[in-house]
Amino acid sequence: MKKLVFFLMIFISLCCKAQQEPVLWTHSVEKLSDTEYLLEFIADIEDHWHLYSQKEAEGAEISPIPTKFIFEEEGAAYKLIGETIESEPITKYDKIFEADLSFFDNQAVFKQKIEVIKPGLNQITVYVEYQACDDKECIFRDNEFLISLDGSAILKTNTKIDASSLALSESLKLPIQNKELLNSEADTVTGSKSFFGIFALGFLGGLLALLTPCVFPMIPLTVSFFTKSSSTRKKGISNAVLYGFFIVLIYFLVSLPFHLFDSIQPELLNSISTNVWVNLFFFVVFIVFAFSFFGYFELTLPASWSNKMDNASGIGGVLGIFFMAVTLALVSFSCTGPILGGLLGSTTLSQGNVATNLSIGMTGFGLALALPFALFALFPGWLNSLPKSGGWLNTVKVVLGFLELALAFKFLSNADLVAHWGILKHEIFIAIWIIIFLLLMLYLFGKLRFKHDAPIKKLSGIRLSLALLTLAFVVYLSTGLVKVTPLKLLSGFPPPAFYSVFETKNDCPLGLDCFKDFDQGLAHAKKENKPILLDFTGWACVNCRKMEETVWSDPKVFDVINDNYVLISLYVDDRKVLPDNEKFDYQLTENRIKTIKTVGDKWSTFQATNFQTASQPFYVLLSPELEVLNSAQQYTDKQTYLNWLKKGLNNLKPNYLSSQ
Repeated sequence: MKKLVFFLMIFISLCCKAQQEPVLWTHSVEKLSDTEYLLEFIADIEDHWHLYSQKEAEGAEISPIPTKFIFEEEGAAYKLIGETIESEPITKYDKIFEADLSFFDNQAVFKQKIEVIKPGLNQITVYVEYQACDDKECIFRDNEFLISLDGSAILKTNTKIDASSLALSESLKLPIQNKELLNSEADTVTGSKSFFGIFALGFLGGLLALLTPCVFPMIPLTVSFFTKSSSTRKKGISNAVLYGFFIVLIYFLVSLPFHLFDSIQPELLNSISTNVWVNLFFFVVFIVFAFSFFGYFELTLPASWSNKMDNASGIGGVLGIFFMAVTLALVSFSCTGPILGGLLGSTTLSQGNVATNLSIGMTGFGLALALPFALFALFPGWLNSLPKSGGWLNTVKVVLGFLELALAFKFLSNADLVAHWGILKHEIFIAIWIIIFLLLMLYLFGKLRFKHDAPIKKLSGIRLSLALLTLAFVVYLSTGLVKVTPLKLLSGFPPPAFYSVFETKNDCPLGLDCFKDFDQGLAHAKKENKPILLDFTGWACVNCRKMEETVWSDPKVFDVINDNYVLISLYVDDRKVLPDNEKFDYQLTENRIKTIKTVGDKWSTFQATNFQTASQPFYVLLSPELEVLNSAQQYTDKQTYLNWLKKGLNNLKPNYLSSQ
């Protein structure tokens, strides 16, 4: 059990505190002779946090990672004199690790003597790997020290950027004035409302999974097992509730590896989600999911996995119940896998942090899946009211198959938009959806049958209602083929209206005049003496399309943008390759270099460098002199956005207003 607690602490720390830095390091050098030096490393530790000693705990089955110093080129350029000496640690018994652990509070000092054996050596590199914990979580870090032995300037030998790259890198950095105004409070709707929507989406997915043949029949069987095999009814209820808790925990844990990617590089998951090949992969996967739901084949995980988990569930106690929950997740994969895939796809299209969105969505999914097991254990009489398994379960699977098929084309559309293939234009996308939902309507009316469907003698009220609702949706989709009727209920899902088979005024949202290069837009703003609406967007950004189609389309908002601002739209996922003379290397950190090859690479780096964010949509108001005119804005409503635009105009210098 302590292993489970330890690894859970690791996962939570990666998820929730990826940027937490409770240990700050400094170093110093003392020259002892012509060839000997004393290196001192000082760790300042936040209150309530512990940094662990270099010595491993004795007798512990699992122990914290000890602090470790790695001396680069040691033995070739210099040698160590003795071991690294540490200040006196605190040694106490730890209940979690069940062993005496040595650690430091507040401050730790490490000293190492070295002897230089390479003539002329004046710089060495030392790495420290360490773990720090408080009473709730742990962090795992490494730190690099570039140490000058003679007091000369540090030469970063790992920097491989040439003069041309340095110049192009510097050109991305703006001399922004009033930058503190960017972080002032802005009215947005991206916070709890967005999180609630993602949670609700996951919860709905879990409810749909309950109504599939892989999960639904297991509810009465599992609840009966807990209530009958337990010594008391109270014990049976507590076991069923614990079983439900473990279901939620398992689906939450599945999302945690994505936080690793997000902690490595903020825009990494966004780059992955807008990658052409990733979207094509998702398109193929969702087509496979759809045909699996249609009954042409079954998607199953290796039988050995579920067999091992089933055997482990016989251990008994809390651990046995945990493995029972894992067994449920594995054996129900053929039905839950495609729904989870849809959830993954939907969260990558959502506003905000992809990893956080996925954790929230997966928690909602697990909660919906777990609730029946706990509720029916509390009220076993309700089991009699459950409908019997039958053909309706297969109908649910087929309906989900059509939905998976429709979602597949969203990923194909993303790839098409980002790569500028021009294959899946706005009208073609809508036409494909019309065909898909027409087929769904025919299926619900009983005119179309699949492999495992039984003949329909009479349409049920629910099936007839769904068929009529699908027909209404097809009619609604048909209006989208008429250019004057935007599909506002689906805003963000179809390709933008300007991505049309018909010739349009330009390829800017709503026919507005826009620039897709910042320098060109800035030059125009200075010429016209107009402020800038800087729009960080993406071809595959759903909420960007929603803002354009539901907020910018409002006549008042449209007029303010069109009449008063120079619109600069920078697409961070544009995979158009830059000319060779515009490609360059950008230094992210001392050890990381990013190669700027595409238009999207350039503008995503531009956004991160100047505004320290990687989310879209992201809006900034600037004067022609690059003064920030208002707080940054993201996904919000019409009135808030209109007030934000007007406030930006009011914050312009008086000499600008007098010239208008």
